[in-house]
Amino acid sequence: MQPNKNFRNNGAIGALFDEYEKSIKELIKTISDIPPHKLVEIRDINTNDEDCKSIQNILTHVVQSGYTYAIEVRRWLGEKIDYKNKKKLLTANEYKWALQEMFAFNEKLFIDYPNLKLCENNPDKKIKVRWGQCYDVEQLFEHAIVHILRHRRQIEKFKINHSPNNQ
Repeated sequence: MQPNKNFRNNGAIGALFDEYEKSIKELIKTISDIPPHKLVEIRDINTNDEDCKSIQNILTHVVQSGYTYAIEVRRWLGEKIDYKNKKKLLTANEYKWALQEMFAFNEKLFIDYPNLKLCENNPDKKIKVRWGQCYDVEQLFEHAIVHILRHRRQIEKFKINHSPNNQ
């Protein structure tokens, strides 16, 4: 247990964002020692998913997806906001900053909408995201957290298995 751990005090939203931030910190720690040449190295030659071929592709996907979650909610709330384009970065440090900025963008959603309802049981009032699933706000942010955890695990496996295609 960490001494003097700070927790957000805004109930379920605070819990979600404490865990979201924790997942991002774990990802940042995982990538912190990856040199630029290893970042771009093709690690999975068999996948048809371009987002999963290299650590750079994975991180680019994670950052862009992280923005998408908040943008989906903002669009559902009626905002006219465009999705972020993917932007490949060249170093782990650049991804660290991009992940932190993405997280701040997500936090700002709840600053802008402090009374945003997390849970919605009515299927007609759920958010239909661009990949076809329907979520309420809580489910979407739970997905965001697990998305980071899954890709952190994938990168950890890439780091252990040093040769491409050795999954």
